[in-house]
Amino acid sequence: MRSACTILVTLMLLTGCGPSSDPAPSPPSVLVTTAAAVRGSLPDILTAYGSAAPSLSGSQTLSVQQAGQVTRLNATPNATVHRGQTLVVFTVDPASLSAYRQAVSALAAAQKQRDTTAQLLAQQLATRDQLTQADKAVSDAAAALDALRQIGGGEAVRFLKAPFDGIVSAISVAQGDRTQPGAALVTVANGSEIVATVGVDPSVRASVRAGQSAELNRLSGGPPVAGHVIRVDSALNPKTRQINVDIAIAEGGLLPGEALRAGIRIGNVPGWMVPHRAVVTSDNGAHLYQISAGKAVAVPVTVSLTGLQMDVVQGSLNQSRRLIVDGAYQVQDGDAVRVAGR
Repeated sequence: MRSACTILVTLMLLTGCGPSSDPAPSPPSVLVTTAAAVRGSLPDILTAYGSAAPSLSGSQTLSVQQAGQVTRLNATPNATVHRGQTLVVFTVDPASLSAYRQAVSALAAAQKQRDTTAQLLAQQLATRDQLTQADKAVSDAAAALDALRQIGGGEAVRFLKAPFDGIVSAISVAQGDRTQPGAALVTVANGSEIVATVGVDPSVRASVRAGQSAELNRLSGGPPVAGHVIRVDSALNPKTRQINVDIAIAEGGLLPGEALRAGIRIGNVPGWMVPHRAVVTSDNGAHLYQISAGKAVAVPVTVSLTGLQMDVVQGSLNQSRRLIVDGAYQVQDGDAVRVAGR
């Protein structure tokens, strides 16, 4: 009997039929990080590209309202200049000087004739009409001389100076050139009145308005520059086929010709603010995962705004449930999850 029991125990041990002490395996789970579901809004930023240029109201063209010759040029294109700095030395044409001298002589003669007429009137040898005509001759001669004085008068050499601190944006003449009255010589752009002109698609023109804030970034790198929209065109730019938008910038922020990327704040987008990494996109659309009783629950959403860090979405999220952020692309609806750090 004892040998039979011994044989039975031995067989049970060999075949593994005895009771097992190993615990039951736990179901697999995905390690995730979470964030709260928060309602709010994020700024809607319209991105556009363009370049900096002097404001049309911030440039001044220097000229002389007399014929003459450019004796010396003290400026070069794109050079920085300071207020009062001499940019052009201009010699007035002798004929213009002669006209001024003739005007001086004409006024002196008219005044002398008027004095003589007044004396004759006192002696009853002239009429009041003759005195009136003499007064008019003096007035006409004085007006002609005053006009010549306003354009330089009898100055044989004119020194054209920079009207403000700025940049020489254009030089229309060469040293030695002879010019006609009023010909453009040098154009100076005010360094404190630089604007950025960027192009936006016609479909979003209605969203852009004067006064909206903007942030400008140089494509070559560097710190951002703050600005605001001051003008929106009502017609397409014939070259770019876009709508030009002018953005005023802070003084000294940019140089003419710099290539820029502008971010114009055209409004705010309300909804659920969620981390960009939490939004899972597929052929069936976008969705998020929330945690309920240790399991992932898929929630379909519509993405209203995409950002580098945060998105704005619309959907039936449960604010009391945590959102899955890292690990969102590794889980499926109903999968068990475990939260990192717990």
